[in-house]
Amino acid sequence: MKRGRLRSAMIAMSAVLCLTGGPMAVGSADPLTTPQHDPFYTPPSGWESQAPGTILNSRPVEVASLTPQAQNADAWQLLYRTTDTDGRPMATVTTVLRPRTGQVKGLISYQPATDASAPQCAPSYVLRQGAPDKYDSSLDLIQIEQMLSTGHAISVPDWEGPKGTLVAPRQPGYLVLDGIRAAERFAPLGLSGTDTPVAAAGYSGGSIGTSWAAQVQPDYAPELRLTGAALGGWTAPLASYLETLNSGLFSGFLPSMLPGMMRADPRLAAAFDTYLTPAGRALIAAGDSKCVTQNVSQHAFLNLDDYLTIPFTQLIEQVKASFDGLDFGPTVPSAPLLVYNAVHDEIIDITKTDQAVAQWCASGAPITQVRDGLSEHVSLAISATPAVLDWIDDRLAGRPTPAGCTTHTVQSMSPGGF
Repeated sequence: MKRGRLRSAMIAMSAVLCLTGGPMAVGSADPLTTPQHDPFYTPPSGWESQAPGTILNSRPVEVASLTPQAQNADAWQLLYRTTDTDGRPMATVTTVLRPRTGQVKGLISYQPATDASAPQCAPSYVLRQGAPDKYDSSLDLIQIEQMLSTGHAISVPDWEGPKGTLVAPRQPGYLVLDGIRAAERFAPLGLSGTDTPVAAAGYSGGSIGTSWAAQVQPDYAPELRLTGAALGGWTAPLASYLETLNSGLFSGFLPSMLPGMMRADPRLAAAFDTYLTPAGRALIAAGDSKCVTQNVSQHAFLNLDDYLTIPFTQLIEQVKASFDGLDFGPTVPSAPLLVYNAVHDEIIDITKTDQAVAQWCASGAPITQVRDGLSEHVSLAISATPAVLDWIDDRLAGRPTPAGCTTHTVQSMSPGGF
């Protein structure tokens, strides 16, 4: 990495780490009960027979704020029935919010970049007032507060599910869409059921859940009025993304993400079980107990080759079948997509994103792609929010997008500037 890019990357990582300080602990001296020990997360008897999106339990909660004051919003958590990759019943939680005053414009399903496998990293836990400071939740709070201030109701699902499965075919989309179904059925949000216009949004790791929601919606939840999906810092295709992380400044994403991936795919688990050294097993076990910020800060320039008996690239090649279905399903999204990335992103290679966009466009997906020439990974997550919300508002209001696919390379994303 060139010296200038390395310096920029270190600045960006410092921004992520600095943003983790403070807001989660405001207003509470006692730590919250973690999901693995909180009975709220356990579904009631007979839940498996309920329809996807059925609310199994609910409770009011207080979501943290970036200011000393609590969020100026009403918030609840909903435990709901959903579906795993293999079509089996699963239960997970979404946090739903609405502004305390005014009529909401519509519903946004916001997928945070959890990027971790541990249950205590789930949005339903880390976004609550009083949760310990173990997650870069400030980036998500920025998005949530802007959505609330512009009059949106929000669903923030634990889209990785109870096993911390960041990457799996279809399942992230099922969890997002059933979270939307649950939100529409929850009377205190004041929505109009399946007539509610809905948008989905997610940045970086959150783009994975958002892209799958757009892909599976036509078949899995055709009744939902999904008017658009915004994918920022999109990480497709996944296999090459993991390879570029290895040995780099952000290689700590690997021990953070891999444990959940191994739980989701027996083939991947078997391959790692075959080739991990004792030190490698300890690395994966430790990564499985921490959230992404801690993993990234502790494991810069980690080389997985040092923890395997074969090179990491060779292991990835052996389990290529496990990765083939992780980025694209058989159904092309029908809802308009906004895909935006930083040209000089220090974590994600935009040329890979360009190739993924071209692949979807060739299949008929309606995509507006924006390539930002000024920002980097973390700064774009913040600076692009007003423009993204303007795009979402146009979709919620039923305003059309240009037909087909368009690509814009801009100096900086701005509302109405693409």
